Amino acid sequence: MEQKNASKSKRGIILINAYSNLPSALNQSQRLKTEFSALGIAVDVVRNGDFPLYADDSGKVVNGAADCDFCVYLDKDKYASALLEKSGMRLFNSHSAVRACDDKMTTHALLAEEGVPMPAVIPGLLRYDGEADVSARRLDYIEKTLGYPVIVKSSYGSLGKGVYKADDRAQLERLARKLQFSPHFFQRCIVGSMGRDVRVIVIGGKVAAAMLRQSEIDFRSNLELGGRGEKFDCPADMARLCIKTAEILGLDYCGIDVLLGENGYYVCEVNSNAFFGGIERVTGVNVARLYAEHIYRSIYD
Repeated sequence: MEQKNASKSKRGIILINAYSNLPSALNQSQRLKTEFSALGIAVDVVRNGDFPLYADDSGKVVNGAADCDFCVYLDKDKYASALLEKSGMRLFNSHSAVRACDDKMTTHALLAEEGVPMPAVIPGLLRYDGEADVSARRLDYIEKTLGYPVIVKSSYGSLGKGVYKADDRAQLERLARKLQFSPHFFQRCIVGSMGRDVRVIVIGGKVAAAMLRQSEIDFRSNLELGGRGEKFDCPADMARLCIKTAEILGLDYCGIDVLLGENGYYVCEVNSNAFFGGIERVTGVNVARLYAEHIYRSIYD
């Protein structure tokens, strides 16, 4: 994108989901708006669908926010992000980066063969025929390869939703049936890290903050599900792993969930729009400010 003239007013938008009223999401957009204002950038928080965005009869993209310098894209709508980029708008994160993280199985596929340790994963088989049943042979294969317990995940979801644990064949079969009509996968359980992981925020190729998350009531460590967080000093090797992961996926900003195994670290998930309210409270790091400053440098410096 062409560098903006220093004398020109600086403008941007923060695009959020059309329907969500989740407090964590609304806090994220308002915190960013405040920090942009402190940097002299006028930013509006807009919902997806609140301004014209479409491809017209000639194939030209009509973008009602085209006079803005950038968009902080806090939605996961792949069609809107594709049209915004086609119109020439700079997105944080990019269309391809958001898509890479939105589908968790795609994230694993993109990181495979890149030197990033991850728990072993087996893609779920999608069922289109209403008369068919879950493949017993596939369940045998999952048992043999991953063992128990096994984590069963919907490929789409956040805040710990769509993540399950099967402790035996009966539970595995039940969960396979539950998810058989939607994208899903099976993941090796890192037993020593159940209810415990590290959330690492990476901004502009640097670790900005890290938080140890622990739960006494759930195998998932998410704060929204009852987990608690505490400040964590990210070791150099974990920082390098997270920075490398963000670079491979092309992310300006992300939250990476790292599992703590007996033999080292494993990247579990990568969140392109990771909420930062919890980690700001726990660490005292102004994540919103660091992200706004990164965007400022990327656009105006």
